[in-house]
Amino acid sequence: MANTFTSINIHIIFHVKSTGIKILNNDLGRTFSYIGGIINGIGGIPIEIGGIDNHIHILTSLPKNKSLSDFVRIIKSDSSRWIKTIDKYYNNFSWQEGYGAFSVSSSSVIKTINYIRNQNEHHKTMTFREEYKSFLEAYGIKYDEKYAFDD
Repeated sequence: MANTFTSINIHIIFHVKSTGIKILNNDLGRTFSYIGGIINGIGGIPIEIGGIDNHIHILTSLPKNKSLSDFVRIIKSDSSRWIKTIDKYYNNFSWQEGYGAFSVSSSSVIKTINYIRNQNEHHKTMTFREEYKSFLEAYGIKYDEKYAFDD
């Protein structure tokens, strides 16, 4: 085959460091936009990015030339570095070390977009911990609660 073609949609979730600083509501939109630019710059296609002050959801295509771990590492490190330039308030900002990444079939893209867009409403009734546990359980991922949520 002369070319490589892929269609790998990933729903990525990560949280701010629990001892760190939350993202102010006024800065969420531009943070999502900046992360979209990072994704574009490394060959991915940002489909939907959203979240609330303490965590983020990204629906994106995975570039054919990047491992998932490298892709997420670049997104987290570049966005963390950028967030710190917004205001002195963010001097100690950082993301938690880990992340969740879940495959999304083409038939579930619209459902996932809507899920990400409704984060504010969703988190009126569910904590991040409850949400994240539901993803891990829905995807059959075994985890130890002792290590799943700590920095």
